[in-house]
Amino acid sequence: MEFQLSDEQSLLVSTLRRFIGIELHPLEDIVEQTGELAVEDAERILKNSRDLGFYAMNIPEQHGGGGLSTLDWMLVEEQFGYTTDILIRRAFGNVYEILLAGTPEQQERWLLPSVKGRRTFSIAFTEPEAGSDAASIRTTARREGDTWILSGQKCFISDAHFSDFFVVTAVTDQEAAHRGISTFIVDKGLEGFTIGPDQPMMGLRGTTHADLFFDDVKLGPETLLGPEGDGLKLALETLGRVRLAQIGARAIGKATRILDLTIEHARQRKQFGSPIGEFQMIQKMLADSAMEIKAARLALYATACSIDRGNEAREEISMVKVQASETLGRVVDRAVQIFGGSGYAKGLPIERYYRDARIYRIFDGTSEIHRTVIAKALLKGAPQLYDLVAQ
Repeated sequence: MEFQLSDEQSLLVSTLRRFIGIELHPLEDIVEQTGELAVEDAERILKNSRDLGFYAMNIPEQHGGGGLSTLDWMLVEEQFGYTTDILIRRAFGNVYEILLAGTPEQQERWLLPSVKGRRTFSIAFTEPEAGSDAASIRTTARREGDTWILSGQKCFISDAHFSDFFVVTAVTDQEAAHRGISTFIVDKGLEGFTIGPDQPMMGLRGTTHADLFFDDVKLGPETLLGPEGDGLKLALETLGRVRLAQIGARAIGKATRILDLTIEHARQRKQFGSPIGEFQMIQKMLADSAMEIKAARLALYATACSIDRGNEAREEISMVKVQASETLGRVVDRAVQIFGGSGYAKGLPIERYYRDARIYRIFDGTSEIHRTVIAKALLKGAPQLYDLVAQ
């Protein structure tokens, strides 16, 4: 087993880390204070990211992307965890691989402009009654000749106001349960399609979240993404790596940055005539955070390598999602404790990290749902999830 980065991987990580430090870190406080990212800043980030080859790095080279392996993608996403959500979105692009399932015509119309940064899109699966239970969606699409009529509502859609189009799930066969869900590409501005106001969140300042409303929106046959009835399957197959990246890797990166700041504070802050880092209870919290981050990182890399070998790794992805998100929660909670009042003070970074970290245990499936996925696999006979030599 090899745990050392190659020269190419080291260069990728160090280049990206410099980009984040120069281009993104100076904007974090501005975003936190104003709740938005200026258009000119967003445009500059996009241009500079594309010039360095960071934009849409997860998309295959033949479609204009970076063509990264899963492991290399996780290395990139871990570094992006060092900064704020909205800045990641503008620098990396959030070009979801689900569009790779499209026809050549669909890829030409929607995927390629997204890879080039000319169009942006969001995934719209979540509904008021369908969060972790994606199969219970109520949005419908019924046929009328060659046209689909889309009706329903999606909620908490990130970047809704910024996006040009959306990938939307809808029930197309009421009798077929989860096999009756299909996926559609829906352009903004269609008659009957409205976007609600921004829903402010506890964290993730600068990223808008809004409801989408579809009132008999007419869609052409070219908007059906993948085979009819394969919408849920398509989502599960293509969004697993996204979950591993945007939750697992970013959570680990964010926890690492928080621990860096916490260690520096423990060295500098003095009480009773000594740096607080000399107190055993502080040392225990630092050590626990370091051990948990390393364990989560190794699980992330192992899962990424498994995917690169051709494995689906669905349960392993769930394990990393839970482990990384909960590690982040514990690391930032300890950071607040070690920073004391300055960790709780609004306007200082640890308080922001604390708020941002909480959502990681909720979106893309709650910790409880993913534990259920893992447990069901174990009960069906999957010792390889915890035993290296199990067959």
